[in-house]
Amino acid sequence: MTVAFENRVKRMLKDGEKTAGAWLQIASPFTAEIMSQAGFDWLMIDMEHGPGDILNLITQLQAMRGSETAALVRAPWNDFVTIKRILDTGVHGLLVPYVNTREEAEAAVRACRYPPQGIRGVAGSPRAQGYGQNVREYLASANDEILVITAVETPAAVANLDSILAVDGVDGVFIGPMDLATNMGYLGDPAQREVQEAIAEIENKVLETGKILATISGSWEQAQRLYDRGYQMVMLMADGVSLAKLAAEKVAQFREAYPRG
Repeated sequence: MTVAFENRVKRMLKDGEKTAGAWLQIASPFTAEIMSQAGFDWLMIDMEHGPGDILNLITQLQAMRGSETAALVRAPWNDFVTIKRILDTGVHGLLVPYVNTREEAEAAVRACRYPPQGIRGVAGSPRAQGYGQNVREYLASANDEILVITAVETPAAVANLDSILAVDGVDGVFIGPMDLATNMGYLGDPAQREVQEAIAEIENKVLETGKILATISGSWEQAQRLYDRGYQMVMLMADGVSLAKLAAEKVAQFREAYPRG
């Protein structure tokens, strides 16, 4: 049976809707299944800082199958071979890290597009094409349906943001506050005034273009403030971090109630 390759979340974003997402960072099909069943609009599988490889990615996609949650991936690098392999698993979009110039943004888009718009290799056998059973439908729509987000993580990216946003095919940008702060000289401290000013500059420029604005949040209250500022994609949680926090809280509660001598 042939099935059209459609990206519901990309349409939602283009229509200006706010969406709920989360990180999948521990390469587990179980957390992928649990969180897709929870009803997130999209889940971002982290292949930059997470331990997973292509086979782990496929098991997570299999676990998400049957849900309406879109599968996105943060690529390990802006590398066209790696991006090609990720896209061939059937994901709906990519977050490309460390994009600092217009040329790097153009390279990211080309890696995600079949010729003549890009350089993505064409094959009918991968999972994205239904192992040869859905080739025509996938090839006809992939260039339009795949979401491409680039990360702003350095002062260079901030300085070149106008030209990055001008690249056709860049759907939006993701602000990485920890990397941005560190690259500005404030190791892991995005609360610094200079960093916050840079973030505000990024926000204003992205919103002026009508492109998608994305980032992370540390709490629901912070997420609401971000949505109110115009963000459409906010990471509301991460599988590993959230489990670790909950586990630590439960152990602390136990030890407070039943201290050991």
